[in-house]
Amino acid sequence: MSILPRFTLADAESAHDAWGANCGPAALAVVTGKTLDEVRPLLGDFEARCYMNPTAMEAALRLAAVAWSDHGPRDWPSRFGIVRIQWEGPWTAPGVPIRVRYRHTHWIAAAKLGSGIGIFDINAMANGTGWCALADWERVIVPFILDNAVPRASGGWHRTHVFEVEQPSGIAT
Repeated sequence: MSILPRFTLADAESAHDAWGANCGPAALAVVTGKTLDEVRPLLGDFEARCYMNPTAMEAALRLAAVAWSDHGPRDWPSRFGIVRIQWEGPWTAPGVPIRVRYRHTHWIAAAKLGSGIGIFDINAMANGTGWCALADWERVIVPFILDNAVPRASGGWHRTHVFEVEQPSGIAT
């Protein structure tokens, strides 16, 4: 599909055990063409928090020295990028503080593939690359995540942040 990750499922599990690597560092590694260990120094206080909010992701993208722009939540990246997903549930009801919503989010990478969208999700690494078609991600990966990690989720989701990233050159596709 697009950039192939420079890490395996075993690498991701090892990084998770060693320093808490999860969806944010994994999506960042894919869009920057780096390994998980190479993005670790870009993550600020990630290891104390174990999550990446949009401000932390922007800082990491700047430190990675890749060209990127913020597209807001309006659509998928026009070519390649990183996307923050908000899982919907009682925490997205009107009046719920934003910090509560932030506890139920997820980072993925996305690539335009002809007329379709490809998704990289750390939870899809069992397929060898972590990449799948958007329809497969919605049908298989999203329910898996919600069933296993997001109690009380309604099943809905939406994009909150879309960062278009210039695909690094010299990376296997």
